Amino acid sequence: MAEHSAARDLVEAISRGFEEFEPPPVPVFPDGPLGWPGYDDQLARAAERSGAGESVLCGRGRVGSAEAVLVAFDFAFLGGSVGIAAGARIVAAFEQARDLRLPVISLVASGGSRMQEGICALRQLQAIARACVLTRQERVPHITVLRNPTTGGMWAALSAAADVVLASPGAAVAFGGSRVRHPSDTGAAFSAEGKFADGQVDRVVDDAELPEVLADLVSLLHPQRSVRPPDPAPVPPALTAGALPGSGWEAVQRARAEDRPRARAYLDAYFASRFEISGDRAGGRDDGMICGFGDHEGRTVAFAAQTGTANTPAGFRTAARLVRLADQLGIPVLTLVDTPGAANDAAAEQGGVGPAIAEVFAAVAEARVPITTLVIGEGGSGGALALAAPERTWITSDAYFAVIAPESSAAILKRDPADAPELAGLLRLRPQDLLELGFVAGIAY
Repeated sequence: MAEHSAARDLVEAISRGFEEFEPPPVPVFPDGPLGWPGYDDQLARAAERSGAGESVLCGRGRVGSAEAVLVAFDFAFLGGSVGIAAGARIVAAFEQARDLRLPVISLVASGGSRMQEGICALRQLQAIARACVLTRQERVPHITVLRNPTTGGMWAALSAAADVVLASPGAAVAFGGSRVRHPSDTGAAFSAEGKFADGQVDRVVDDAELPEVLADLVSLLHPQRSVRPPDPAPVPPALTAGALPGSGWEAVQRARAEDRPRARAYLDAYFASRFEISGDRAGGRDDGMICGFGDHEGRTVAFAAQTGTANTPAGFRTAARLVRLADQLGIPVLTLVDTPGAANDAAAEQGGVGPAIAEVFAAVAEARVPITTLVIGEGGSGGALALAAPERTWITSDAYFAVIAPESSAAILKRDPADAPELAGLLRLRPQDLLELGFVAGIAY
């Protein structure tokens, strides 16, 4: 008879036709591997109280239009803690996902490793981390949902390693749980919202929205949807029609025009639906870099789009994360270039803007999937070039690309600022110049 537990209620709210996997066999010891006094009685009481046979429930079900493997924690069973049996269930579920080529959805609510099993419980983190790595290597996506609370090893070894990280509003999320960290360490930094602000969570999702959001993600990232090797993403058509600029300075002015279509307008026109990832997983977010996955004419395309601002280190690291994830999953990439250049203030330097840009250059250079680039506005120096695909870059008629902005060129060359228009011409930064010089493959109309 199926158990009636919070974990089962959760998976049945998210999926249809859920079927639990047979739990793998594990060694059985009186009172556990440490002989912890009264541990067997604790397990019996936990099962009676929660209605669950262990702290984690694993199986497969249909999420939206496609199947997925689900790993759901039950906090009512010894605080969702993981010991030998729970760890074996999680590892086996990831093995099933690889064999079946189904995405993994982990629904985590856990206090970490089980004290009563000591080091035998702690070592499960290594096995779980390896299962995540092997699954990633097989290009099978892992989506996690941080529920209340997600702390300790399950945050570090399972959820933080996921490709997409969602979180429940108000959930406590931290490596150190509230009982083990200093009493003064409270506040937003230890919450789902704080983790989102710090770039460690992609989206905070209400329970009512969760089934639809997961269904969209499973549809977009499902391994059976990708093609090996994928065709390049088509070049988006330009959203403005006009003659090519007559001068370099005119090209610059048109690219800087406030009423010119920006990245979100292009994304809205290109994708029927999309999911945006957020943050660099290292403590930062940049609203000037929009990254994610979308449905373009029935196929999934990843995107990294600049919005016209000077991007921060977090923005570049997020773009690199997006390109690497798309490459891992076998999904083609579209990049939209529009930036006056990378941020160059003290905060950017302290945040490692140089290494962050290097990450994007490397991710683009290493990508096995095709990358398509459209320059839709300003193409300012290395901060723009990092996102540009060699030999697959196009440009609109109201955009430019230059080694540096004309004003900065005047400063470097010790010229009068009034010489910027002349230098714009000498830089040959117009779309037609870039086509003639072989930098772009074409002009989009």
